[in-house]
Amino acid sequence: MEALKYVIYIGASEQVVWDILTKPEGTRQILFGSVLVSTFEVGSEYKYIGPGNDGDETVHVYGTVLAYEEGKMLSCTEHAGPSYRENHAEFESRMTFTLETVGNCTKFTLVNDNWTPNNPSYESTQASWPMILSNIKTLAETGKTLDFGW
Repeated sequence: MEALKYVIYIGASEQVVWDILTKPEGTRQILFGSVLVSTFEVGSEYKYIGPGNDGDETVHVYGTVLAYEEGKMLSCTEHAGPSYRENHAEFESRMTFTLETVGNCTKFTLVNDNWTPNNPSYESTQASWPMILSNIKTLAETGKTLDFGW
């Protein structure tokens, strides 16, 4: 499975983009009502928790923080939550996002790689990243999210 790599430029500061990626006010808007729960210490667990199959506390994605630089970079393993597959722990990838100031913009790079062979989340992840990234960009630049009709 090939790495999924996306680079976008956002007309907002790194801090605005970082807050959207990590603070509850931002993640709820870009990730379907989910919040990111973590201490962000290398080796610690993180979870995206929100409304879903198991109620308001559904774990959608979880993993381990591999690297972290406040405001600049987060790298972690990634598993689909338990409500998506019984064998969810067997399938893993790595997600890394980095932020860099370019002029008056933020360069946002996302790499989702190191996929476990035959990972059943690959296709749905490949389809959802462009929507999530578009939502991040739109929210950072306009203060509103996109309406995908869901």
